[in-house]
Amino acid sequence: MNTTTVKHIVCIEDEPEMIDLIQLILNRRGFNVHGAPGGKEGLVLVREIHPDLVLLDLMMPDMDGWEVYQQMKADESTRDIPVIVVTAKAQNIDKVLGLHIAKVDDYIAKPFSPQELMDSVEKILGQKST
Repeated sequence: MNTTTVKHIVCIEDEPEMIDLIQLILNRRGFNVHGAPGGKEGLVLVREIHPDLVLLDLMMPDMDGWEVYQQMKADESTRDIPVIVVTAKAQNIDKVLGLHIAKVDDYIAKPFSPQELMDSVEKILGQKST
């Protein structure tokens, strides 16, 4: 594997087991996954690393995913980073409709299969590969 093409992904998620699962799936495919246990830490990490992609949970106690998303889009240095929202299947349709309005790049419903995660990541990163 050519190390110059390693893609960095920030996973902002308040469940450590979910971060571990996503790291396990994506690290095996050659991605470098950085986990952040909440919205505030996630924003700091995104600004530090400038990842190729952000996986963003909507429901977090300290700062919800919409707040993180809005702050990323309001910041010139992070507004072009693609975002895949990871949301619980049970969340209401308003949230999903909001994704289309907010121009989120994609979303995955929990629980998801490793293949669903890979398909979504490859779809987004495949679009922006140079």
